[in-house]
Amino acid sequence: MQVKISDSEFNRLVDFIHDNYGINLSQKRVLIEGRLGNELKNRGYDDYKPFLDMVFSDTSGSEVVNLLNKLTTNHTYFRREPEHYTFMKDVFLPEIKQKNAATKTIYIWSAACSSGEEPYTNEIEMMEFFGADAANWDTKILATDISRKVLAKAQQGVYHQDSMKNLDPKVVKKYFVPLENNCYRVSDELKKRVVFKVFNLMDPIPYKKHPFDLIFCRNVMIYFDTETKNALVNRFYDVIRPGGYLFIGHAESIPRDVTKFEYVKPAIYRRPL
Repeated sequence: MQVKISDSEFNRLVDFIHDNYGINLSQKRVLIEGRLGNELKNRGYDDYKPFLDMVFSDTSGSEVVNLLNKLTTNHTYFRREPEHYTFMKDVFLPEIKQKNAATKTIYIWSAACSSGEEPYTNEIEMMEFFGADAANWDTKILATDISRKVLAKAQQGVYHQDSMKNLDPKVVKKYFVPLENNCYRVSDELKKRVVFKVFNLMDPIPYKKHPFDLIFCRNVMIYFDTETKNALVNRFYDVIRPGGYLFIGHAESIPRDVTKFEYVKPAIYRRPL
């Protein structure tokens, strides 16, 4: 029989997650009981109070992040939402090639990168665009997530072929090493161009040495309430260079009256020059 969460423990969990991670679970009671029920049972708890006491008292933070991973969807794959990559190839990269011809630098941040498919896709797109000249460009990507577990998978760089179905076979052959059981490992050349770091999007953004040319933050703001989302978007605005872009998920949008970003097309915004 599924363990039911009391009103007091539900409110305690909802408040803690919102205050510390910006995620709004106030309408997710059924989801919480459905996804955490087995976790309680497997770990020997028959009530939410001692379980949450344990989670919230874990000073490493790993228990909370493990809980978050169970309550949010980490499903991702290479070249997800391909419209972004069409825009990247046709508009963003030609602009950057001209604008940054002297410095040959591109600063891209993949925020909430999960298990790494997104930043590796971004790097592949750049290397394919620049071709033989790619070695002359500094195209390192910053990729962050709150979960050390998914970042460890990203750094390992091993993926099943199912997550690579949107990649051209020539790209797979060029940037991946085949393994057993229909899996592939990201090439060393690709892996060294992505820097993974732990970061909570609710914290002040510390990456201010160079303004970003492009920030990806896709399919994470759907978990935030309006106030939290708007505050994050404004923090992104402050670290994107004039003329730089923000890509969000196609199920997400930013109200035009709460941001200084210009709307370009669905899920693509630009900081004015």
